Amino acid sequence: MGIKQRSGNIFDNLDNKPDAIVIENYCEPYIDDNFFYITGLKKGIFEGCAAVLFPDRNTDLLVSELEEESAKKSSANLKTYRDQNSYNNALRDSLSHVKSIGLNFDRVLYRKFQDLKKMFPDTKFVDVSDGFVKTRLVKDKIEIETTKKACEIADKAMEKIPDFLHEGMFEFELAAEIDHLMQKNGADKSAFDTISSFGKNTAEPHYTHGTTKLSKGDFVLCDFGACYKKYNSDMTRVFVFGKASEKQKAMHKTVLDAQRIGFDRIKPGLKAQEVHNSVNTYIDNTEFKGRFIHSTGHSIGLSVHDGGAGFSQDCDIELEENMLFTVEPGVYIPGFGGVRIEDDILVKKDGMEILTKSPRDLIEIL
Repeated sequence: MGIKQRSGNIFDNLDNKPDAIVIENYCEPYIDDNFFYITGLKKGIFEGCAAVLFPDRNTDLLVSELEEESAKKSSANLKTYRDQNSYNNALRDSLSHVKSIGLNFDRVLYRKFQDLKKMFPDTKFVDVSDGFVKTRLVKDKIEIETTKKACEIADKAMEKIPDFLHEGMFEFELAAEIDHLMQKNGADKSAFDTISSFGKNTAEPHYTHGTTKLSKGDFVLCDFGACYKKYNSDMTRVFVFGKASEKQKAMHKTVLDAQRIGFDRIKPGLKAQEVHNSVNTYIDNTEFKGRFIHSTGHSIGLSVHDGGAGFSQDCDIELEENMLFTVEPGVYIPGFGGVRIEDDILVKKDGMEILTKSPRDLIEIL
């Protein structure tokens, strides 16, 4: 799908269609992924640049001279500026005949919104964030293939983790090895702060990593993803450093069985919350009732949590073919440890496809 098709889909998904849509990038961390979605650009940050979308599917791309060469990789209509004044003139030129402007209110800074209202005092501003969310939930062929590559890179890193584990190593050491492995295998960067937790720290779902040393009998939880051409993977596996206890085995089996239940439910037409409800009900009927403390998964793509949807009790969207999600049930016992098994999946016409291929069985590092 080209950028013209993506632009058209966004307007099609809006009830209140503006005459144009403006996506402005600011300085990090206020970068809007939608800028890259509708320009097709795979590299760079493009701070201070903007894309202007029109209902006829044309797109103006306003970039600084710094980004001009990189911007030529997009098929959008290129406009180059040198300073703030020339940027303002280029934006006024693109929007000279419009009476309404759509903005992604999920990402617009208040100060920038005030600046736009001063530049266009007689123009109506419309929130178009829902149009981007709806459009980005269903992936096109390019997005799917790029995400599959990000999953492949993560799988290659996961395969090597057992080789790095040794008694006394720090959590941050393992995180560094994982990040290095992903870039060595083609990742642009890590999709997010890599989680490599040991022992009781594995009971904190978003712990990341610290100075805890690995000891015999510890859980080792690794949650990471690769960012490849702006698209992300996200996978979690748990190992036991040494011989697993019966409690550790029971936790892992419960989570693995719960994930399989989630896999079996996923198909087009099913509401996302039904997947979570099935997984949560199963875990609550085991000895680990109440120890599943987050949703079953989230959409994934240009953002790690992409499209504003997921397998949660509050999400009533209907699944559609070519949506991408994680499926990640978990069981967490404070002071003891936690187990989470996470994979990326593609919703297919007759069910789903697992994109991350690493073994899900409990591995003991003896």
